[in-house]
Amino acid sequence: MTQLFLAAQAAQGGGMTSFLIMMVAIFAIMYFFMIKPQQKRQKEIQNFQNSLAEGTQVVTGGGIYGTVKKIDLAAGIVEVKIADGVVIKVDKGYVFKDTASTPIQK
Repeated sequence: MTQLFLAAQAAQGGGMTSFLIMMVAIFAIMYFFMIKPQQKRQKEIQNFQNSLAEGTQVVTGGGIYGTVKKIDLAAGIVEVKIADGVVIKVDKGYVFKDTASTPIQK
């Protein structure tokens, strides 16, 4: 009877280590397929926003396409020309790269 009890305890101990290994593997998969690519994307957006120049084709967070007319780095405001005679002020954090006007790389 004691041998059966010891065998059951050994089986349960092995289950705990396999559970721990499985949890570590799931976290590693989530990190490399979800967290790391998102951090890379955020870094690219930040670099683009820091390198804005007049004449750059952009799209705002609200989905408005336009051309950068003026940049006020002190206030963090970008003036975007969306039509002839129409210029709007947008926070620099809501200006993104216009992927519609850039060619798709293969």
